[in-house]
Amino acid sequence: MDAANRFESRTTYRLLRGEYLAGLVISAWLLVAHWDQVRWPVAVGLFLYIDLIGYVPGALAHRRAGRGRVPRVYYVLYNTMHSWLTAGAVVGLWAWWSGWEWALLAVPLHLCGDRGLLGNFLKPFSVPFEPAPHPAFASFEAAVDAAGGPGAETVSGDGRTARPAGSRA
Repeated sequence: MDAANRFESRTTYRLLRGEYLAGLVISAWLLVAHWDQVRWPVAVGLFLYIDLIGYVPGALAHRRAGRGRVPRVYYVLYNTMHSWLTAGAVVGLWAWWSGWEWALLAVPLHLCGDRGLLGNFLKPFSVPFEPAPHPAFASFEAAVDAAGGPGAETVSGDGRTARPAGSRA
C-alpha cells in the first residue's frame, strides 16, 4: 500500500497481520509472565470496553437491519474505540490516575488480536459493518491480479494464491 494505492495485496495484508500477531504474542507473554501481578478485574475491563462501546452496538444494529446498512455513528464508534490513538489515551489516563500496571497490556492484546487473529482493521463507511466481500472490491482485486505486473498475485479456482514465476510480493 502507498499513498496512491490505498489497498493491500493478499501478501502485504498477511504480512501486516503477522506483525500484529507478534504484538499479540508479546502482550500475552508479558501478561502470563506477570500473572500474579495483574489486577485481573482491571485487565478484563480494559479488554472488554473496546468492544462493549465500539463493536457490540454496531453488531446489534447490523443484525436488526437484516444485515443491511447501519448508521455511520456505529462505524465512528468502532473506529474510535479500535484506534491506537484512543487506546493510548485510555492507557495514559489510566496510568496517570491509577499508575502503571500489567493489566494495561489488555488493551494492546485486544487490538493486536483483532488485527492479527481476526484481520479486522478500521471500518470504512463503504463496506458492510460485518465483514463481507464488497462486489466492487472483488472485481477490482481480480482486475489487478489479472493485470499481472511485478509480484502480481492470482487466485486459482481452488482458492490458492499464485504468483508468476520469478516474482516476489
